[in-house]
Amino acid sequence: MQEKTFYTVTVFSENTVGVLNQITTIFTRRQLNIESLSVSPSAISGIHKFTITAFADTEDAMRKLVKQIDKRVDVLKAYYNTDEDLVYQEIALYKIETAKLVATSNVEELLRKHNARILDVSDHSTVLQKTGHYEETQALFDELSESIGVLQFIRSGRVAITKSRVERLSDLLARRELADLQDILIDETK
Repeated sequence: MQEKTFYTVTVFSENTVGVLNQITTIFTRRQLNIESLSVSPSAISGIHKFTITAFADTEDAMRKLVKQIDKRVDVLKAYYNTDEDLVYQEIALYKIETAKLVATSNVEELLRKHNARILDVSDHSTVLQKTGHYEETQALFDELSESIGVLQFIRSGRVAITKSRVERLSDLLARRELADLQDILIDETK
């Protein structure tokens, strides 16, 4: 059986109601499960960036998915990448019992080992934060679960940027603007 490849899909759109539903419907129709999803404003004013991760059997399957997403009226452009093309991170929060944490002799060593930090301390619980790749945030979860116990745990979706100089959408928008100017000039010469 062929091993699946992990992809990150980036979708640019205006912040319009219903875009997320349109995108997730395409994943569903193609029988691809979304592993993580993150949405935020992009570096381009008025444009939002959806970062979606999923496994696919082939690059062709991912190419077809992105092509379908691109056809949506509210989508400016969609891209897919593998991990080699990106700089990416996740954030994880861990809530543990303060008494158990204090009773542990190696708290400082644990925090340093995992490059984690304490966000909040109360009488009953302490919240730790770890930023990193999935394997790193999972390793801290596993160690805390075995040694202290975890009351609550949450991991964000992936946030990612390409290793290219600028957002790829910037280049696309610049080409569109140039084409529009050329069309105007042609119309004026007629």
